[in-house]
Amino acid sequence: MKAKARTVKKPAKKASAKAVKKPAKKPSKKSGLPKKVAAPKSAPRSELLTRILASLDDDKAENIVTVNLEGRSALCDAAVIATGRSSRHVAAMAEHLGRRLKEAGYGTRPITGATQGDWVLVDAGDVIVHLFRPEVRDYYDLEGMWSVGSRR
Repeated sequence: MKAKARTVKKPAKKASAKAVKKPAKKPSKKSGLPKKVAAPKSAPRSELLTRILASLDDDKAENIVTVNLEGRSALCDAAVIATGRSSRHVAAMAEHLGRRLKEAGYGTRPITGATQGDWVLVDAGDVIVHLFRPEVRDYYDLEGMWSVGSRR
């Protein structure tokens, strides 16, 4: 005959006296007053954003605006909008920015619209850079779209 194996049940573990219980959260009081609208936060100053702003400043970009999109867009954390004096100036700023980012180790960045030079977009990953001629920037008004206030 074969002997039956016995299963031994282990007693449940008791909470030790050292365990600290967290206090229950107090319910929040709701008032009929509307919440204050917080001013938009400035974009986080990452090393990438600092390099981009330095490059645009070196190339004499005008009206540089940084829009914080963290939590508002899945595409990027910040957008930089700047104006060049002419289509040649806008295209040159984009090419210089792409070259400087590659030299800094960010790899080759896609540049769109550099052949016309009206609106050039440089996708730097966490930061997207929009470079415009003055008339085109006024027409599209990206600052107004993201509710950052008008430059006018």
